[in-house]
Amino acid sequence: MRTITFKTKIMLLVVLAFAPLARAAEAQPREVLLWPQGAPGAVGNEDADKPSLLLYVLPASKAPRSAVVVCPGGGYQGLAMSYEGRDIAVWLNARGMDGFVLKYRLGPRYHYPAMLLDAQRAVRYVRSHGREFGIAPDRIGIWGFSAGGHLAATAGTHFDSGNPAAADPIDKVSSRPDFMILAYPVITCTEPFMHVGSCSQLLAGKFDPKLAELVSNEKQVTPQTPPAFLFHTDDDNGVSSLNSVSFYLALKKARVPAEMHIYAHGPHGVGLAPKDSVLSSWPRRLEDWLKVRGVLPSGSPAEVKPQAAQGQHQ
Repeated sequence: MRTITFKTKIMLLVVLAFAPLARAAEAQPREVLLWPQGAPGAVGNEDADKPSLLLYVLPASKAPRSAVVVCPGGGYQGLAMSYEGRDIAVWLNARGMDGFVLKYRLGPRYHYPAMLLDAQRAVRYVRSHGREFGIAPDRIGIWGFSAGGHLAATAGTHFDSGNPAAADPIDKVSSRPDFMILAYPVITCTEPFMHVGSCSQLLAGKFDPKLAELVSNEKQVTPQTPPAFLFHTDDDNGVSSLNSVSFYLALKKARVPAEMHIYAHGPHGVGLAPKDSVLSSWPRRLEDWLKVRGVLPSGSPAEVKPQAAQGQHQ
C-alpha cells in the first residue's frame, strides 16, 4: 500500500481549502455591456454610464427554457444587487430558468428615459440571444423590486416590436416582456400614495404633469400589457400597497391576467424574505403562478434559501 507523505498531505489540504473558492469563482456570472460602444445619452465613460447584465445562464438543455430580466430596487439612486439581484437569479436557476440581473443607470446622474432604455435593451438582448442560450423567445419575463418594480412595470407598458431595418440585430427584436413579476413596486408618480423619492430621481425633481402621467404605469395599461404577478405588504411604510392595488385594478379593467398577494405585515425591501416564516411563502405563490402560466414545468425543486443579507430600502 502506497504511503502518503507529509508533503502530499499538505498539498491535499491546500487543494481542499481552496476548492470552495475555485467553485465560487466559477459560479461568478459573466457581465456584458448592453451597449459595448456606449449607451445612448451617456454623459461619461465611468461604470455608472455603462448599463450591463449579469448572466446567470444554465447549461444547454434539449427543451428551451424561460428567462427573467431582474431589476433590483434602490429608489432609482442605488441597486440592492444582493437580495434583489443575485439571490433572485439563484432562485430562478434552481427552478430551471435563466436569470439576467440588470445594472441600470441611476439618478441623480440619469433620469427618464435612460432607465427605461436600459430595461428595454435588456429584454431585447435576452430575446436576440435566445437561440445561443437555449431560451424560448416567448417566455422572457421581467422581475422588479420597489423602484426596480416601477422599471419592470414601465417596460411592460412601454414597449415596441423592434425595428426590422436596424443595423444592430438586437434592435430588431421586440422589447415586450412576456410576463411581469412586481414585488412591492412603485407604480405611480401622480397619485398621493406615490413614492416621492423614486419619482423625484426618475423625473429630476420636475413633476411635469404629462411626463409624470406617462410614467404612472397604472395609467398606461392596455390589453397588450403582459400578465403580472404582484406581491406587497399592507403595512409597507416605504411604498404604499396602493401602488400594487392600482396596477392590479388597471390590469383587470384591460382584461390582462393578473394575480396579487398582499400580506398583512412586513417591512419594505424584504426580497425573498427567507428569514420570515410568513412572508417566505410568497415565492411559493409565485412559483405556482409561473406553473399556471406555463413558464415553469409541473415539477418543482426544493426551496432555495439565499444567504445574502436582506434589508430595507426606500
